[in-house]
Amino acid sequence: MAESLIITGTSKQEKYESLLPQIKALVKGESDYIANISNIMSALKFGMNWFWVGVYFVKDDQLVLGPFQGPIACTRIAFGKGVCGSSWKEKKTIIVEDVELFPGHIACSSLSKSEIVVPAFDKNGNVTLVLDVDSEHLATYDETDKHYLEKIVRIIEQL
Repeated sequence: MAESLIITGTSKQEKYESLLPQIKALVKGESDYIANISNIMSALKFGMNWFWVGVYFVKDDQLVLGPFQGPIACTRIAFGKGVCGSSWKEKKTIIVEDVELFPGHIACSSLSKSEIVVPAFDKNGNVTLVLDVDSEHLATYDETDKHYLEKIVRIIEQL
């Protein structure tokens, strides 16, 4: 296991391309699910310099906070509520350029301005968790983030 990340490149795509193999190396040979997700969240936070990144696990009829990096977060989110609950309900990645304009947005932090949420699935197509990433800037996330974060979520699905 690596003890530090080495991020190369200046573009978003170059940073993701540098980060992906390192994330794979972090989880290789480690069987503990929470340890792996915790390291992935840290790699994303520090590799991409984001405001907040974490996962919410589906537990019964709620999303429950899991490993994250950043300020204190909401602990529970209802199905279909906010960006995370909507991503779970719709079973798709949601990109929000301005969280203030998202109907029903849950403000866990007033500093969060834009967000992307990516669902992870089990072998039956059920959502098991959502990866939530927040920025303190407007319109931070785009199709490049969607592409690479969905790849990272595929790694999580294989854990």
